[in-house]
Amino acid sequence: MVRNHPLSVRIRAFQIWQQAGFNPWPKPRTTAVQKEKSGSGDFYKGAFDSIPFLNNDAKRTFQHLLLRPGYMIRDYIRGQHERYLAPLTALIVFYAFFALVSSVLQPIQRKDKLPRDLGLELSEDAGRAARMTGTVVDIVRKGYLYMNLDQHPEAVTTQREAALAALEATLRSQGIPLFLSEFFLLWMAMGVSLRRYRFSASAYAAASAYVLCQFSFFMLFAVLLTWGRSTSINVLLMLFLLMLDYRQWLGLSWRKSFWQAVRTGVCYGLVYGAMLLLISGIVILIAFFKV
Repeated sequence: MVRNHPLSVRIRAFQIWQQAGFNPWPKPRTTAVQKEKSGSGDFYKGAFDSIPFLNNDAKRTFQHLLLRPGYMIRDYIRGQHERYLAPLTALIVFYAFFALVSSVLQPIQRKDKLPRDLGLELSEDAGRAARMTGTVVDIVRKGYLYMNLDQHPEAVTTQREAALAALEATLRSQGIPLFLSEFFLLWMAMGVSLRRYRFSASAYAAASAYVLCQFSFFMLFAVLLTWGRSTSINVLLMLFLLMLDYRQWLGLSWRKSFWQAVRTGVCYGLVYGAMLLLISGIVILIAFFKV
């Protein structure tokens, strides 16, 4: 007979599960006789083990990242590797699933403008202007274009750029750019902002991968709720999720978690800007020597 616990006990059990990762009152195991009477049998046993999105490791990782993300990151870094999908595997699996759903629901759209935060509009000679000038604005624009040529075909002026755009389109169709650049940027940002905690580089890599998996869940919710019209989540939601991760993982207060998340965001922006300047500088140097 199953006992119904009061709400306060259930809340306390959930908190224990969050911190420890196991249920203090597990459900009683079903005996073979009960299984035979229920008629369940073994028809579905192991049927979905080979499917990455539906096996037990993926479902457990999804559940823990959704309800106890920081504690799960803490547990994995401490050595509990067998309970969850490996960070890179989880990142590939969940972002591939997100790319699949978004490609089905979201129609292909071509944008003729750069993001509003750059405050720039493309023109027919945007590629030539970037090679002719050395201003910061043109450098940033050229760097952005070279990382998104498949989305801005009007900026493709040479055969080399056309080949690069085709490669970017192929990778983007597989969901790779959705996480690859963000993973390295967040990895470096965490390594800088959390250097006082003296974690290893692999620990920062695992944490950044799981955080991006967590973001992908909410991006997937955004795709489903808007029926493909939106594939991104608000920056404030990202900040809150990162605060929650730091609070659970590092045992910080909400205030310290907030400032730690802000520092990580600032480091992310600085690293992103540095990479843009580096890529743009290399492109301009190549163009200069070819001219």
